Amino acid sequence: MMAAVLYGKEHLQVEEVAIPEVQSGDVLVRVRAALTCGTDVKVFRRGYHARMIVPPALFGHELAGDVVAVGAGVSRFRPGDRVVAANSAPCLECFYCRRGLENLCEDLLFNNGAYAEYIRIPGRIVERNTYEIPPHISYQDAALIEPLACVLRGLEETGLRAGDTVAVIGLGPIGLMFVRLAKVFGARVIAFGRRPTQLERAIRMGAEEAVSTGTDPNPVKTAKNLTNGRGVDIAIEAVGKPETWEMAVGMVRRGGCVNFFGGCPNESRVTLDTATLHYSEITCRASFHHTPMHVRAALDAVARGDIRARDFVNGEEPLTNLLEVMRHLMSHNGHLKTAILP
Repeated sequence: MMAAVLYGKEHLQVEEVAIPEVQSGDVLVRVRAALTCGTDVKVFRRGYHARMIVPPALFGHELAGDVVAVGAGVSRFRPGDRVVAANSAPCLECFYCRRGLENLCEDLLFNNGAYAEYIRIPGRIVERNTYEIPPHISYQDAALIEPLACVLRGLEETGLRAGDTVAVIGLGPIGLMFVRLAKVFGARVIAFGRRPTQLERAIRMGAEEAVSTGTDPNPVKTAKNLTNGRGVDIAIEAVGKPETWEMAVGMVRRGGCVNFFGGCPNESRVTLDTATLHYSEITCRASFHHTPMHVRAALDAVARGDIRARDFVNGEEPLTNLLEVMRHLMSHNGHLKTAILP
């Protein structure tokens, strides 16, 4: 089969490799759609991800497709089934899993290889984090559930309630998912982004206000002005820069909550005013990854039509063009997703 292999920093080759062998409990899936992701772009730029992928390795993790073979002992799926598989599965036995924090599992099993004609889904993921796609959902819609699950968990961590005012800083695909889901859950959303196209998309997703951080000299003051001087109930940072982490803290009201969703570069540091955190009782959370519960909830959200691939995917390319796509995404920050069709 043809597959994308990551060899190191910006070193990606689409080449012929052996079709993965299916072991007991595994499933082999023919990939019908694999979506690009900001994490994949970071991995391509850096050449590795300490927890998710060490080169040389097959690449890509957002996918949906058809089962073509099953290993011994597999009873939930059979050839011909349309399925979507998450990119990880927890052990369910470690310290963190026993406390309901499966995303922090000490033996979290990751799976890569979505940018390929076929992908092997390991038995643990087959058992705990693979789902049949409802007939009315397209492959591209289904492939959205991995990042959507991360967003759902992030919103859950904030304690969002209907009627809350939420600031979303950063309007790439993840930020726009936050905008859309916060709106679905009954929040008023104020979106902060740099590019006019991002601000326009945020309005289409349901944001009541869209503020340009490129032209607004004081986004924190603007957030306060739009909330009668109090500040927002929840601020979500979806950029991954120390300065926007600090901006998010400045936007929330007394008793408000900040979610540092965007991962900053290694060794980053932020400066936060302790008096503000203490006397205003600011809650600071950070969200990493997802759990099987959130993956199931993401598939349900897609099935209900809460969120659709057409709002986030603005192009289709064959697998042979993946290197060109990655280079484009690396130089066009904030670009939406591309569907790779092996």
